[in-house]
Amino acid sequence: MSFLDPSLPAHTPTTVRALRHALIRDLGDGFAGALQEAGTASGGAMMDAFDGWCSTHGLGHPEALAISRFRAALTDFLAEAGWGHVRFVPLGEAVVAIEAEDWAEAVEAPALPHPGCFFSAGMLADLIGRVADGPMACLEVTCGAAGHPACRFLLGSPAVLTAVHERIVEGSGHEAAVRAVS
Repeated sequence: MSFLDPSLPAHTPTTVRALRHALIRDLGDGFAGALQEAGTASGGAMMDAFDGWCSTHGLGHPEALAISRFRAALTDFLAEAGWGHVRFVPLGEAVVAIEAEDWAEAVEAPALPHPGCFFSAGMLADLIGRVADGPMACLEVTCGAAGHPACRFLLGSPAVLTAVHERIVEGSGHEAAVRAVS
């Protein structure tokens, strides 16, 4: 079974962009929480789709893959599913970044003054948390919709990303914030 199978849940990038536009239009600045909750709720369906994709490609279950193979498989899966061409960038022991210059949620998005791929942040945290040793959090620190060259999502434990976020709010750049808490 492929993620592109129309019988799977309809949280395709096109659907997410439409949802985002509607929420921004109807909720204004309040759109972020609703969109992130929807993304988090989609994590299970995305994991099922990724699991099916891995099986179709002879890889077995994602949670059984070595970390390097998991990253390569997730990279290929997200590209084939239309989310974008990602790369993983380790940022110390406790945080990894996922970057994409063509991330689907930011494509055709209205200009924002800050990163705004909230659906994706929720989805990635839940999806990757299902194969990690514990719950994951995700924080987008750069975004194509905010004028950056790429979307960059930080993934780590909730405690680590809370500390990173606090340092960013205090004025640190995200890489310096990660170094300070790792």
